[in-house]
Amino acid sequence: MKLSHAVIGSCALGMILIAPAANAAFSVGASAAVEMYPYKGIDTDVRPFPMINYDGDRFYVRGIGAGVYLWKDASDQVSLDAYYSPLRFRPNKSDDHQMKQLDKRRATVMGGATYRHIASWGTIRTSVSADMLDNNDGFRADGAYFYPVNLGDWKLTPGIGMSWNSSDFNDYYYGVSGHEARRSGMRQYSASSSWSPYAELTANYKLASNWNTFVSGRYTQLDNEIKDSPMVNQSYSALFVTGVNYSF
Repeated sequence: MKLSHAVIGSCALGMILIAPAANAAFSVGASAAVEMYPYKGIDTDVRPFPMINYDGDRFYVRGIGAGVYLWKDASDQVSLDAYYSPLRFRPNKSDDHQMKQLDKRRATVMGGATYRHIASWGTIRTSVSADMLDNNDGFRADGAYFYPVNLGDWKLTPGIGMSWNSSDFNDYYYGVSGHEARRSGMRQYSASSSWSPYAELTANYKLASNWNTFVSGRYTQLDNEIKDSPMVNQSYSALFVTGVNYSF
């Protein structure tokens, strides 16, 4: 069971989607995240990082993402977003000889739009995004349903969703080109688009009037287009985030 050197990855939307929103309009804090990648030969690593959350009438900042609201009321929100997607592969960090012969895959910035509907029966969120730095030239889409449960000082938010990666996105991060195959001895592989279901849970606990701690987890069952890659040795990825923040 291997964990990546990136803060988050295979569910690139990661932090912007899974990080809990601030209890007030503005909060700051510290967090740590670890991502379980399916790549062969990647060692365990945990990354601490600061958290800044702001949710105003016109724009927001949350974790590694930010956006501008086109529409926002008690039930519906439409925003234009940008977020850092740290999914990457560094050959020199793998302990697998064949993986060391492959090309580097770079992180990027994704930009797009999100729609969120909030009701008594739960929250529906849909989003689409595209690579803004021409690293993978791909697209991603995500749809999810959440149902928050308040239990005194605890707030639990389970959710289920489905993420889609375009063929360009998958081929960049999981494909093996002809020259890579000749150099490494791996078989050549070209990945198509994929659909991957996931389940997640966020637990918030109110420590004091302005202090809040949280832990979040997401489990993603990978599509065959990803699992069949010779770069991959497991059928799932997982994301864990924990931290504490202070609300103003």
